[in-house]
Amino acid sequence: MRAVVQRVSRAEVRVNGEALGRIGTGFAVLVGVAVDDDESDAQRLAEKVAGLRVFEDGDGAMNLALPDVGGGVLLISQFTLLGDARKGRRPSFIEAAPGPVADRLYERVATLLRAQGIDVQTGQFGATMDVELVNSGPVTILLDTKRLF
Repeated sequence: MRAVVQRVSRAEVRVNGEALGRIGTGFAVLVGVAVDDDESDAQRLAEKVAGLRVFEDGDGAMNLALPDVGGGVLLISQFTLLGDARKGRRPSFIEAAPGPVADRLYERVATLLRAQGIDVQTGQFGATMDVELVNSGPVTILLDTKRLF
């Protein structure tokens, strides 16, 4: 699984103008599921997101994680994170998991984060969504459960 994690002061997702999810302080997390991902990848990603220490403590150092600041997660499925644009100008998405598999693992990440007491809001899997956020910092972290980067 791949994820783009952005520390936000607020974030919202809308489908057809209707707000489906909204958070204040926390993370906007875009998640792409690969064809070879499984339950262990969902677990690894949820643990990493929940434990990322990128919120400032009283001394201004990035030492605090989501639970420490009472932050939420806006979790958005985004298969285009698996796009391969190394050749040509049109990305290939053959590494992206098929819809039913991707949806199941995406929902599993949400469930695992909620089990840790984190407020998780989501978009609508497979829909065209408008995501609005204010990146705080800015802080943006790239994650890959296969540790490709």
